[in-house]
Amino acid sequence: MKQPQSPWTYIPTLYFAEGVPNVLISTVSVIFYKKLNIDNDQIAAWTSFLYLPWVIKMFWGPVVDIYSTKRTWILVTQFAMFCCLSLVALSLQLANFFFISLAALAVGAFISATYDIATDGFYMLALNPEQQAFFVGIRSLFYRLAVLFGSGLLVVLAGRLETSLNNIPLSWTISIGFSAILFAILFIFHRLILPLPAADTQRQTQLNQIPFWLVIKTYFQQDKIGAILAFILLYRLGEAMLLKIASLFLLDKVEQGGLGISTEEFGWIYGTFGVLSLIVGGILGGVVISKYGLKKCLLPMALALNLPDIFYVYMAYIKPSLPLVYLLVSLEQFGYGLGFTAFSVYLMYICQGDYKTSHYAISTGFMALGLMLPGAISGVIQKAVGYPLFFVLVCILTIPGMIALFFIPLKTKSAISQS
Repeated sequence: MKQPQSPWTYIPTLYFAEGVPNVLISTVSVIFYKKLNIDNDQIAAWTSFLYLPWVIKMFWGPVVDIYSTKRTWILVTQFAMFCCLSLVALSLQLANFFFISLAALAVGAFISATYDIATDGFYMLALNPEQQAFFVGIRSLFYRLAVLFGSGLLVVLAGRLETSLNNIPLSWTISIGFSAILFAILFIFHRLILPLPAADTQRQTQLNQIPFWLVIKTYFQQDKIGAILAFILLYRLGEAMLLKIASLFLLDKVEQGGLGISTEEFGWIYGTFGVLSLIVGGILGGVVISKYGLKKCLLPMALALNLPDIFYVYMAYIKPSLPLVYLLVSLEQFGYGLGFTAFSVYLMYICQGDYKTSHYAISTGFMALGLMLPGAISGVIQKAVGYPLFFVLVCILTIPGMIALFFIPLKTKSAISQS
């Protein structure tokens, strides 16, 4: 009798493949558009709208659930991502690269959001409850390693190629092309290695009409839903404004108010040390919440998320030395890791009843909306007021989210270690 496939052979690579497109579309695109001389307001607006598929993915989740198998969806979306990233890489050699690459990234965002749905569904079908509990930390780790790969390794590679080739478009074509080849390899690997769980093949015949409107109705019938939605949309308001502009500030020329950091140095500061600090903050946040409970931790971790934004005010006015930039960015990302962990646990905390998965998808959709809309206008505001005043505004915009957390329902019970 054939032994069942060990989850160790495919869970790490499935979630690594989930993280790479996300970081390329949401973060790395900001960097290469900046290096290719696109204006800050254009970068912030258009790359923020790339969040839209993650906002609305709940609307086509039932399609992934009903038609075909999760395994098939995973393989199709991985191959489609290889095609999208190849197009992005090649488009950077064209005169009208911005429109073509942006269109390819938009398609890639829809593919990535669909891949997220299929992978999470496959995870629940292929693993038993004990395995699901064990591998939740493993999948989170490999997702974060994908972020490190995208915003660290690929950016450092592009920076070194910029120096050696003296050709910025070609450098980024090679770097993004490398990620496309990686997806071709992942597609072949998963085509050979992914199991076909019995539950995955049977689900098509077992699943009746999805009670979509009932799912929506029960979500909005929660106690204090207005306060919950305000909290989800406002908790990361300052961070949402900062997210795109922080990268542009580090890369922008000194005479334009930035720090004038090279692409390679940015890869080390933000994409490597920053991501490692974020990972450590996230892990520590999970440990602390599991020990003391969410109720005691939410306010301190919200402060950890928001207070370090003042470091950017300091850097914009003082223009500190490079070692200090490393330290301040790492501390800011560490605080972000703590604060985001508390936020993620709260989103799981409010998902009760028969539709936990769907309710979580709705909550994360609102979370993505809370990032997309402020990010879309952040570039226009920064261009109008300059970096120093913009970062002061970011600090002020952290206040509404801090106020909102005093009105959300949160019973005094120990939070499950779900982060």
